Amino acid sequence: MLLVLTAGVTLAQSIPPDIAKKLDDLDKATKSAQMAGDNAWMLTSSALVLMMTGPGLALFYGGLVRKKNVLGTMMHSFILMATVSILWALVGYSLAFAEGSPFIGDFRYVFLHGVGADPNADYGATIPHQTYMVYQLMFAIITPALISGAFAERMKFSAMLLFMTLWSLVVYFPMAHMVWGKGGLLNAALGGKFPAFDFAGGTVVHITSGVSALVCALYLGKRDNYPDESMRPHSVVLSVIGACLLWVGWFGFNAGSAVAAGSLASSAFIATHFATAAAVLGWMVIEWMMAGKPSVLGAISGAVAGLVAITPASGFVKPMPSILIGLAAGVVCYLMVAKVKKMFGYDDALDAFGVHGIGGTLGALLTGVFATKEVNDLRMGKPMGWADGDAGQMMNQLIAVLIAWGLAIVGTLVILKICDVVCGVRVSKEQETEGLDLSMHGEEGYNLES
Repeated sequence: MLLVLTAGVTLAQSIPPDIAKKLDDLDKATKSAQMAGDNAWMLTSSALVLMMTGPGLALFYGGLVRKKNVLGTMMHSFILMATVSILWALVGYSLAFAEGSPFIGDFRYVFLHGVGADPNADYGATIPHQTYMVYQLMFAIITPALISGAFAERMKFSAMLLFMTLWSLVVYFPMAHMVWGKGGLLNAALGGKFPAFDFAGGTVVHITSGVSALVCALYLGKRDNYPDESMRPHSVVLSVIGACLLWVGWFGFNAGSAVAAGSLASSAFIATHFATAAAVLGWMVIEWMMAGKPSVLGAISGAVAGLVAITPASGFVKPMPSILIGLAAGVVCYLMVAKVKKMFGYDDALDAFGVHGIGGTLGALLTGVFATKEVNDLRMGKPMGWADGDAGQMMNQLIAVLIAWGLAIVGTLVILKICDVVCGVRVSKEQETEGLDLSMHGEEGYNLES
């Protein structure tokens, strides 16, 4: 070893100064190019994830409700783009990503203090801290918006705003810190006690929103005349456009979570696409077998189910396991939506729980099965998932799932009680009959006289 070091020093000393300077300049240029490329990819991914909320989710959910509620439903997604952004800048980013306790961050980044152009090595060594912050903001925006699908057509707008603000503070920010924040209880890369694999938000985004959606649906009760009255989607066309935008935007959601424009982003991109395609076919085939016809609504619902299920696994699994995860999600989520919901009789209006809650849970558990060091060597050569030789990872995945379920159930129920006391959560029967577009916002989505 001493001879190698001596030879290296001698060689370095023998390089002419002009050549050494050129090599140094080349190294700096290479690093600069990498940082520029990574930053460009992450800003693009941020825009793609924002597109998932508006127009993606807004159109997807907007088309699924009755005509008299289309604007009110789309307004949920749109207004959260503004509300959560300000909340994130004031305190949300700090609570989620500042180092603090295993459960919540401290206040070092309040008002985005200290979040500037220099990288934060813990989260992204080749991109500005600001870029990472704004990328994570887009996740914080879409997560509460997903919940709105469960209480569509029957929640007061004022109650929705208060609920989403409190929910972000009580449920989302702590869960994001536990899974992704430095020192978080479940963080697999930065010192978590129970390191769970969640590449892009199976627990943080989909389980918390989906389970909270079920609590909201049960608390508010069924829509008037449900299920006796027909409440079919007023425009599947809008929903198809929304689903396609979600599929495209999800590449920013999953591949962007690599936080660099490298091979891991490519792997996550590919896993995301194949899982989604498999879920579409899985949902379509089982619906065709059980209901007699393959519906367009079923196909796009299958796509969303596949996107949800692959989210936690996207940066940990190979293409073939991603297809298995997608197929499983298509079948399981169809059964939840078409059979289990009908069996128990709850009114999850747009199936937020059946797709996001169940799809996220399934994906989080299957991540523990199929994660492999060949895709993401997070443990420096040690096995990752069950198929890779570490069956014990399943326990960490289960712990993460149970914490996400528990926090969502308790937090949502308490928040709903608070909102009910402050302003009441459900619209009156007259307002519901008239439709939320007119009763909440004083306008209509379609003017048939013009």
